Amino acid sequence: MSQRQFFGTDGIRGRVGMSVINPEFVTKLGWAAGKVLASSGTNKVLIGKDTRISGYMLESALEAGLSAAGINIGLLGPMPTPAIAYLTKTFRSEAGIVISASHNPYFDNGIKFFSSNGQKLDDDIELAIEQQMQKPMTCVESDKLGKASRVNDAAGRYIEYCKGTFPSELSLKGLKIVVDCAHGATYHIAPNVLIELGAEVVEIGTDPNGLNINHQVGATSLRATIDAVKEHQADFGFALDGDGDRIMMVDENGNVVDGDQIIFIIARDSLKSGNLHGGVVGTKMSNLGMELALEQLGIPFERADVGDRYVFELLSRRGWSIGGENSGHVLNLNYAPTGDGIVAGLQVIAAMLRANMRLSEITKGFKKFPQKLVNVKYSESQKSPIDDERVLAVVAQAEKEMGDTGRVLLRKSGTEPLIRVMVEAQESEIATKWANRIADEVKAAG
Repeated sequence: MSQRQFFGTDGIRGRVGMSVINPEFVTKLGWAAGKVLASSGTNKVLIGKDTRISGYMLESALEAGLSAAGINIGLLGPMPTPAIAYLTKTFRSEAGIVISASHNPYFDNGIKFFSSNGQKLDDDIELAIEQQMQKPMTCVESDKLGKASRVNDAAGRYIEYCKGTFPSELSLKGLKIVVDCAHGATYHIAPNVLIELGAEVVEIGTDPNGLNINHQVGATSLRATIDAVKEHQADFGFALDGDGDRIMMVDENGNVVDGDQIIFIIARDSLKSGNLHGGVVGTKMSNLGMELALEQLGIPFERADVGDRYVFELLSRRGWSIGGENSGHVLNLNYAPTGDGIVAGLQVIAAMLRANMRLSEITKGFKKFPQKLVNVKYSESQKSPIDDERVLAVVAQAEKEMGDTGRVLLRKSGTEPLIRVMVEAQESEIATKWANRIADEVKAAG
């Protein structure tokens, strides 16, 4: 297959106004996507976005391009990424388009697509869209132009869907929950889901102004959630990212509960209830402690490359349901084909209620191994330091010393000239020692 030029592992992303995230490119992208998608069936596409100020501009550009290709457009407004995947399937649309840069700052934005079944587009369709973009842009006859209409009940539909994933015999009555929406796409969704299920909700990050998305709030900046849980003496809190596809939690003592812990809680609860089909998929960054804890429960575990796209692919190949990343992308294919922060949070709450445990208690199922991560810059014009003999030798030395009680991961960043050196060990001193030694060799080789 030819190499894709614009699409990465999570759509197209960049700084607003630069080479790809600008009106001209996005209009052409909408047109090209419309031409490719129109050839395979219906002519209806949904567009949703997060709360970045640039979303207005990019929504209009996509709308123009799709209309020129003869595609009708349903405008969802600000909606979480998993909601757009769900609604695309529900409305039997040909595709769903998300305008979001997820956890990035407001000055970035991106475009990603979902297929008619709510899954990310196959590589060959993304490649076909890129190839279409190389052709001159045309416009259908006026009577064939696509029409745009607003989907007024989108938020209500998705709120009901989220509530429907929570066991009907359980209630959130009596729970005080902090929810941090990162001033992003869940600001009008997540609090209402919890309130309608009976919880007392403390809202933060629910006042978007187009410029404050992910700024000192949300899943990538947990201090606000931690402080709010302590201040309000809440039972727990959870923080979503700007587009709502990842979640991090905070227990009643202010301790962070990350994606690995969330996945473990959900998998163990599914095992107890007889609903776990197969095993769990993590990534190369998943904590070794989770792998060992799952092993003790007799739950198979496999690692995919970093990225929820690869987690989904491996889950699909194995016929399994549960997986995700320590960054908070949590997938449960019993409910949705993409990561969904709200649904994952509800599954954890259900597990807590069934076990009659607080969040701090239910997370004690596994001991997280200390991780040390060191980023090393290198020259892209040179051979990758990862393959250097001296680097390989010190990695082998570290792996020999740690044996089954630790591991080493070296990988290139997908967005900048960095080698990420990660060492995991039973003791933080050992992880730090080997991470620094390996990083020194990478520097010398680069």
